Amino acid sequence: MLIKSPIHSLHKKLGARFTEFAGFEMPIQYNSIKDEHLTVRKSVGLFDVSHMSNVWITGDDAEDLISLTTVEDASKIGDCMSQYTAVLREDGTVIDDTIFMHLGNKHMIIPNAGMAETVTKWLNKKAEEYKICATAENVSKDYVILAIQGPKSRDALQKLTDIDLKTVGFFGCQYMDIGGINCIVSHTGYTGELGFELQITPTNLAEEVFRKILDAGKEYGIKPIGLGARDTLRLEKSFILAGNEFKGGRTPLEAIMSWTINWDHNFIGKEAILKQKEKGDYERLTNLICIEKGIPRPNCEIKKEGKKVGIVTSGTLSPCLNVGIAMGYVHPDFRVKDSILEIIIRDKPVKAKVVKPPIVPKDWAQQN
Repeated sequence: MLIKSPIHSLHKKLGARFTEFAGFEMPIQYNSIKDEHLTVRKSVGLFDVSHMSNVWITGDDAEDLISLTTVEDASKIGDCMSQYTAVLREDGTVIDDTIFMHLGNKHMIIPNAGMAETVTKWLNKKAEEYKICATAENVSKDYVILAIQGPKSRDALQKLTDIDLKTVGFFGCQYMDIGGINCIVSHTGYTGELGFELQITPTNLAEEVFRKILDAGKEYGIKPIGLGARDTLRLEKSFILAGNEFKGGRTPLEAIMSWTINWDHNFIGKEAILKQKEKGDYERLTNLICIEKGIPRPNCEIKKEGKKVGIVTSGTLSPCLNVGIAMGYVHPDFRVKDSILEIIIRDKPVKAKVVKPPIVPKDWAQQN
């Protein structure tokens, strides 16, 4: 049976169409995906992302457990700060990419949809194995997660809090009242635009917060946004979707996540990825823009002069560029910027150009 968001009934009232995603029934769109996408790029949109997870890490050695099981040294992340990182297996492949927040004497990890129990069990297993005094607890059912994203997101959310949101730096996080309801607010995002995430508990307060944000954003044309636009927004900015980019077992080096790795501490999987780094012949995640008509989809082959050199992991029609775009793993010899490859779409080769991330530039909305 699919899991529904605690504010599922509100989404129905707002006209949402639903889809199954990682065991959840979530809004895919309310109007058109393109309209919702451009609303976020140009103004502000509000997402329910409660398919994501919440895991508390507590105990005297909570930082040690996070440092052991992720590529980040948690002791370097100060109070009221968060960090993007990855949980690895011993062979260096990614179990999940995640954000953890440092909130006083506790840390909260946000696993991806359907990954809460996997991550929680892995952390507790390693805490026991390495005799670390820390515990992971899956509290996902106790929270609703909302995300307000877009150039006007701060202006809209500011109406609901006395805290100056300009003082909450990028990847900052803290408790604050939003519309009179205490939430954990973080300043990250999955759209490439200015944005904030709200962790709300108990869940029966979430509908009130959702409605208040919609009301606060009326003058900016705020709209509720579904998972369809969330996916196109993240792909335009070359952001990874765990179920796509890590499918089959990929390392942070392959996924172009080496910038997240703090090499100055020991962590599970470090030895394996050091060996891979030294060898250097691994496939790497590559960004592509179609220069011929076609919409890439996951599992499309990527070829060079008829020879397979890679595979698409994510693909769509870019609402901003109005052309097909993709991410996929490509052999290192064939991913030079501006080189031309072919994506096989419905048995037809479609030419695509290799580009550096992000696929859609930061200032796109100002230029259009």
